[in-house]
Amino acid sequence: MTGTAGRSRRSVPARRNTELALVLAAVLTAVLGHAAVGLTVDGAVPADAGRYGAALGVLALLAHGTVRWRAPYADPLPLPIALLLNGLGLVVIHRLDRAAPGDAAPAQLLWSALGVGLFVLVLLLLRDHKRLRRYAYLGALAALVLLVLPVFFPPVYGSRIWITAGPFSLQPGEFAKVLLAVFFAAYLAVHRDALALTGRRVWRFRLPPGRVLAPVLVIWAAFVGVLVAETDLGTSLLFFGLFVVMLYVATARTGWIVIGLFLAAVAAVGVGWLSPHVHSRVGDWLDPLGPIAEGHGANQIAQSLFAFAWGGELGAGLGNGHSALIGFAARSDFILATIGEELGLTGLIAVLLLYAVLVSRGFRTGIALRDPFGRLLAIGLAALVGLQVFVVAGGVLDLIPLTGMTLPFVAQGGSSVVTNWIIVALLVRMSDAARRPVPVPVPVPGEQG
Repeated sequence: MTGTAGRSRRSVPARRNTELALVLAAVLTAVLGHAAVGLTVDGAVPADAGRYGAALGVLALLAHGTVRWRAPYADPLPLPIALLLNGLGLVVIHRLDRAAPGDAAPAQLLWSALGVGLFVLVLLLLRDHKRLRRYAYLGALAALVLLVLPVFFPPVYGSRIWITAGPFSLQPGEFAKVLLAVFFAAYLAVHRDALALTGRRVWRFRLPPGRVLAPVLVIWAAFVGVLVAETDLGTSLLFFGLFVVMLYVATARTGWIVIGLFLAAVAAVGVGWLSPHVHSRVGDWLDPLGPIAEGHGANQIAQSLFAFAWGGELGAGLGNGHSALIGFAARSDFILATIGEELGLTGLIAVLLLYAVLVSRGFRTGIALRDPFGRLLAIGLAALVGLQVFVVAGGVLDLIPLTGMTLPFVAQGGSSVVTNWIIVALLVRMSDAARRPVPVPVPVPGEQG
């Protein structure tokens, strides 16, 4: 007992010291990238490099200090990975600002500061992730309201997914996905046995009772219906994937994945034919070089593929690429093309591996948790990040039709950055609960076993 407790106490600072070293390395990497852009474009280190490094360093140390104080047993990897991806995104956005005059990088730094602030706030206020279960239905209602609000605002680039007020804009669907994950986790944690063990068998599948599955299907259908009406196919695909993944985790029945893939394919074909906006994206996916042959010039997908080809294995170097030719989307949808062009295949694989490690640590946290709600929520939140990376990378690489989503932490988008910092905070909180030693009662002398 004493030996085990002593080992646990010694392991906590070692784990946090490892995190601190990785956090400092992430900040240093971002500062060096910022300086490299200035040296390439201007021949000198940017004058604001010191202020930029100091701001990023303060944010990183604030986040690390909060984890060390409030979640000492937490996984040491999610925070440094999030900081490194966020810092890399700031570097690439700054580089694109220099190619096509803009001020997206300072705004992104402010959004990143807000995201880190909410990361700290979540860890300070949420001492037990199981408290979220009480607000699952209220959260689902709030998420639906958030998704409906953009209907009353003008479309932006063909989709009604933004709330705009002068220069300020917000994408409420980013916040809705976290609330929906909490609802799915709470509902499926209660009804997982009924979904897995009861119901009518049809061929090789056992269909769960309608009274159990109907409420969650209605909620999911309402969300997807609103998103399709707003032409936000990326988020609707993300929500559908989240629903299938969490249903599979809750029931451990592979048939749900098969049914989910079939329904997704049917829905994609139907929407692709009925929506002109989506139909054009499907056409670009099937023939990305078609506009060039027709004399219309290269579209965004073609420019993206040219950027990847130009980058080769090691890249052209920060500041030496031409991915700004993609246009405004270079800072959001297609920022991965800039990474592929200027950091090469090596840098692209490194970024994707960072996402893979972040997602895998979320899955590992879910497996280690002792409560069904926490297990489902951790895996669902990690799946959200993984699905979003897959959808974005697949669209930019022309593996699937483009959906217009943002790359987590890296792409320009304040709503996305803030939401993903909240996701990391929840994963850190749950990893602390999963890794915290279970108290062992000390026998009182004289008591009988």
